[in-house]
Amino acid sequence: MTPRSALRAAGRATLDTLLTLVLSPNCAACERPLERPSAGPVCDSCWSSIRMLRPPFCRACGDPLPSWRTLGAEPEPCARCRRHPPALDGGRAAGEYEGALRAIIHAFKYEGRRTLAVRLGRMMCEAGADVLAGARCVVPVPLHPWRRVRRGFNQAADLASTAGLPVVRALWRTRSSLSQTGLTAAARRRNVRAAFRLSPLLSRRALRLHVVGAIVVLVDDVRTTGATLDACARVLKQAGACEVRALTVARATVHERR
Repeated sequence: MTPRSALRAAGRATLDTLLTLVLSPNCAACERPLERPSAGPVCDSCWSSIRMLRPPFCRACGDPLPSWRTLGAEPEPCARCRRHPPALDGGRAAGEYEGALRAIIHAFKYEGRRTLAVRLGRMMCEAGADVLAGARCVVPVPLHPWRRVRRGFNQAADLASTAGLPVVRALWRTRSSLSQTGLTAAARRRNVRAAFRLSPLLSRRALRLHVVGAIVVLVDDVRTTGATLDACARVLKQAGACEVRALTVARATVHERR
C-alpha cells in the first residue's frame, strides 16, 4: 500500500467512526448499524447475500431455465415464451427479487436512496454484459409523468445511466395503468396495452441515430411477467429498431409477480 492509499484508507476509517458516532446510521436493507457508512447505505453482508441468477437462460426473456436443461448451442425458450412469444429478442436480470435485493430496491425506489443506483447498475450490467453487447443505446422504461413528479425521479433512468451507452428517453407513458399487483399474466398484458408510445420529445435525428436499424436495450428495476417490457419493445420495433433486449436488476419469482 502506497503512502497516499494508506492515508485515504485512514481517512475513510476516521470518517466511518465519526458518522457512526454522530449519526448512528442503519443499513437500508437489514436495519442493523452500518460499520462503514461512508461506503453507502447498505452493509456488506446484505450485498453479499444477494442470490444471483445462473444459466441456462431462456433465449427470449432471460429467465432461468430448469437446471436439467443444460446449455446447448441454442438455449431454449421458457414455457411462458413458447405460449406467448414476446417482442423481446433477449433479456437478463441480475438476481432474484427477494431478501436483501428486494429491500435494497425498495430503498432505492421508494425511499429516494438514489446513490444505490451505482452499485445496482454495476451488478445489472455485469450480469447482462451479453445483452448490452452490440447495443447502440439503452432506453429506460418510462413512468407516467405524474408518477415521475411525485417520486422525483425515474429509477429506470438512474439505472440506465450506469450502462456506459447513450441513454435515450425514446418512450412516453400515455396513461397511468392500474397496479400490476395480484393480476394474472393475461391481465397484466391487457393492463399495459397501448400504455406506451414514442416520446413526443424525441427528435427525428435522435430516432434515426439511436433507434432505427439498431439494437436497443430496455432498462427497468424489476422484471415480473415481462408485460411492461414487451409493450415497450413493440413500440420500439414499430419505430424501426431491429432488435430489442431487456435488462433489469431483479426478476420476481412467481409468487411475487406484481
